[in-house]
Amino acid sequence: MVWPLVLMNTKHFQQNIDIHSFYLPINLKFMETSVELSQDIIAKANAWLQSPSVDESSKQSIRDMISNDQRALKESFYSDLEFGTGGLRGIMGVGTMRMNKYTVGMATQGLANYILKQFPGQTNKVAIAYDSRNNSRFFSDTAAQVLSANGIEVYLFDELRPTPVLSYTVRALGCQAGIVVTASHNPKEYNGYKVYWNDGAQVLPPHDKGIITEVRSVDGIDSVKFDGNSNLIKSVPSSVEENYFSEIKRTVFALDEIKNASTLKIVYTSIHGAGITMVPRALNELGFQNISIVEEQAVPDGNFSTVESPNPEEREALSLALKQAESIQADMVLGTDPDTDRVGIAVRNDDGKLVLLNGNQSACLLVYYELMQWKQRNLFKGNEYIAKTIVTTDLLEEIAGSFGVKWYDTLTGFKYIAGVIRELEGKERFIAGGEESYGYSVGEFVRDKDAVLSSVVLCEVAAWCHANGKTMWKLLMEIYQQFGLYHEALLSLTIKGLDGIEKINSMMSHLRSTPPASLGGSEVVEIRDIQKGLSVNVRSGATTKLMLPSSNVLQFILADGSKVSARPSGTEPKIKFYFSMKEPLRSGGDYTAQVEKIESRILLIQKELGLKNA
Repeated sequence: MVWPLVLMNTKHFQQNIDIHSFYLPINLKFMETSVELSQDIIAKANAWLQSPSVDESSKQSIRDMISNDQRALKESFYSDLEFGTGGLRGIMGVGTMRMNKYTVGMATQGLANYILKQFPGQTNKVAIAYDSRNNSRFFSDTAAQVLSANGIEVYLFDELRPTPVLSYTVRALGCQAGIVVTASHNPKEYNGYKVYWNDGAQVLPPHDKGIITEVRSVDGIDSVKFDGNSNLIKSVPSSVEENYFSEIKRTVFALDEIKNASTLKIVYTSIHGAGITMVPRALNELGFQNISIVEEQAVPDGNFSTVESPNPEEREALSLALKQAESIQADMVLGTDPDTDRVGIAVRNDDGKLVLLNGNQSACLLVYYELMQWKQRNLFKGNEYIAKTIVTTDLLEEIAGSFGVKWYDTLTGFKYIAGVIRELEGKERFIAGGEESYGYSVGEFVRDKDAVLSSVVLCEVAAWCHANGKTMWKLLMEIYQQFGLYHEALLSLTIKGLDGIEKINSMMSHLRSTPPASLGGSEVVEIRDIQKGLSVNVRSGATTKLMLPSSNVLQFILADGSKVSARPSGTEPKIKFYFSMKEPLRSGGDYTAQVEKIESRILLIQKELGLKNA
């Protein structure tokens, strides 16, 4: 017999209560595996069991956890899945801490309430897209039902589509907001829900905080309007995608070079994601003829059955593509993540070996190429700019400066670059930009990182290099020889335990109160405290106000042009250290030796900061 959780008056009970005190008879096997459950967990589980809105299957899952797996019950109900500044992301399953119909429904009800308050008396519209993850279509349908039940028109894609296409669709259809159901490159157990505003970018202040407030104000599952209005749910018109492809074509400069690069071989993998629906078509329509698809990964699959993680930053995710590229002697490999906003590439070096480029290297090739083309065509009007995040390579600044183009730094996350584009729209012109985590974009028509567009431009760079008797690797070496070799590394530390966040805060406080005088043999000449909004010239003591929103980030600028950044997570006991080192490069043949030298410096700096054994 499965006994229900009985909600009791808990004010006379201790804070952590063993679930055994709530039902009889006591099962001895159950006792052996018991864990302590707080009153809050008991209350949350009971609320779901008693709710008329919760389906019987979900209730049975809760009963099964009560009988057989208290730990799972605790993990599923110990808190609420937080709607953060970007939306939801979590493991799928039953419970308040899981991605499911009800947590998605409450988030969408909060979003609907906010939209209706922001745009009263209007015909409000929201576009929804989704990727290949398990339940992505179901969660999209759930969001559509809730929005339409609140009188909001919904434009829902008929099948999975890349995130940047959603960004474009929001503006193309004049929507007040947009939703993408995706968990990016997280493991298969996860799904997520990202919210976009009417400029096609992920929500920024004040709207992010406003939506969070409304979501938190939703008074439980039974307050959600799940009974949608089918008359308000429509398919995204095919003309939107056609116009998106037209915009991509307008960004391409080297059409003749592409036509003449018939021997250029490119291997592409969508890693079981949404990219397969658009990347091959975009490349083919522009004239790239030798596109070899990794068929094992071309089928959308939320289990990502051929990889450990669908993350193009990791070599393992591109292993099948690299193997296929070697078998056909391809010049280049492209791999996009499940929602197709980030792309990883591999090119052949001077020895003919396939080398995976990091996000900084790809961004530099893309930006340098775009600026070169603009200059050769006399397109500069004097109001152009590029943008990057504060932890992305400073080589982009040097490249922009050499062309007389302004650059802007933003906080980490492409949504902040999109914020700059919105602020400067009509006054200055965005050429290109990106972030070290493999996300880039060109032009202003998409307000998020775009792996469809980036794939096209990176292949265009390859075609241009091919027509000019060089490789992308050779072009990268030329950039390094002109501006200096910038080499980056990332150290991500998770400090476990209940006091993990406290320890990280203490680490940041120590760095602020006792900053290093030098790192890796180079003097610290500037300290940027993004939280305080100040940059301090160490030698003179002069301070400069930083034009950035406050964020808990510290940056140490070294005399040789290198930079070390410390950035804690705001939600988990994790801190990231970004190392960007600079050395001269006289020739491409010196690259490996110089990289080894830099990596030795990075290890030394980690030791100096006390991170070596962290």
